[in-house]
Amino acid sequence: MKNKFLIEMSARGYLNQCTDLNKLDQICSKNSISGYIGFDCTAKSLHVGSLLQIMILKLMQKHGHRPIVLLGGGTTLIGDPSGKDSTRKILKQKEIKKNIKSIKKVFNKILNNSNKRVKPLYVDNAKWLTKLNYIKFLREVGSHFTINKMLTFDSVKLRLDREQSLSYMEFNYMILQAYDFYQLYKKNNCVLQIGGSDQWGNIVNGVDLIRRMLQKESFGLTTPLITLASGAKMGKSEKGAIWLNEDLLSPYEYWQFWRNTDDRDVKRFLNFFTEIEPDEINNICEKEKNINKLKILLANEATKIIHGSKASKKAEESAKKTFESKGLGLDLPSIKIKSNQLEKGISLLDLLSENKIMHSKSEARRVIANNGLKINDSLISDDKKIIRLEDFKNKVLKISFGKKRHYQVKII
Repeated sequence: MKNKFLIEMSARGYLNQCTDLNKLDQICSKNSISGYIGFDCTAKSLHVGSLLQIMILKLMQKHGHRPIVLLGGGTTLIGDPSGKDSTRKILKQKEIKKNIKSIKKVFNKILNNSNKRVKPLYVDNAKWLTKLNYIKFLREVGSHFTINKMLTFDSVKLRLDREQSLSYMEFNYMILQAYDFYQLYKKNNCVLQIGGSDQWGNIVNGVDLIRRMLQKESFGLTTPLITLASGAKMGKSEKGAIWLNEDLLSPYEYWQFWRNTDDRDVKRFLNFFTEIEPDEINNICEKEKNINKLKILLANEATKIIHGSKASKKAEESAKKTFESKGLGLDLPSIKIKSNQLEKGISLLDLLSENKIMHSKSEARRVIANNGLKINDSLISDDKKIIRLEDFKNKVLKISFGKKRHYQVKII
């Protein structure tokens, strides 16, 4: 490869499959291109499982190419069956529009909006999908797809092999995604679609559709699906999804997620989720033998991209104070209670379960029995403990669950 964008894609481990890598390399070397990635809008925030795709859009800008962010207001009405065991919850258009507005906040933070040449273009496929004439669509687009081929794609095949139902609505999703690529090629000269490896079949369909309907060449490229060294799915934690929007997950909790990365994943994630150059990452990892320092570097750099340098530094300082000095970091996740709730006292089990520090009272009992819970750095052995006003220091109570999860309870 000669093109710097594709070379760095490969060096960072972003590159999985491409419909014609040599030809794409030639085109990217001669001209700036436009490429798109689609995002479903099923929640008010994307989670960290989508971050690798956003980092690729950022990398496109770095190398002079223009990213197109497709926010699927139309396809979210259907739901992508890829990797799913059952039909997604069907959302109303009003809810999807709210989700799109909220999701765009993260893209505006990460992507460069000041350079006109590479400024991202935001599109909502509801603009064309909700206006389709069904008969006309079947004649002009549906005629280019065969059921035989559609049944071979993983998004369909895996569901059928497991004898799990696949609705006709979901079966049509791959045609709609292919039509998205066709529309973006025709209207925005978008020659490249990028997606996770589970999207390969859908992407190839789009490339084929453009060739059949426009007699033009386009390209598809996929990234590897990220699994943790532990085997767990990327984007989840003990407390749930690692959201990218600050109103759903604080910068401190986001920082902690990266700080708690498995040793085996650290170097890979430095390449995936930071802007440190790949060669520099190799040098750092060779010289620095303290894995915890590398984890702090990862946490700082990854948090900086989403929340900014100031929030990243504040999260590091809070963690240092909490862990090393056994103090109370100001940026710890907070739980607020009213002073009148403490007049009769609050059951510790109620406090832990109702505020989602633990999933249930039975889990809390197990943790206490295994010496896994501390209050103000003192071990708790009584699961019948009542939290009272005198347990607070300056109206704040610190709860520690294991070595890595800490919370502050504040009286308001």
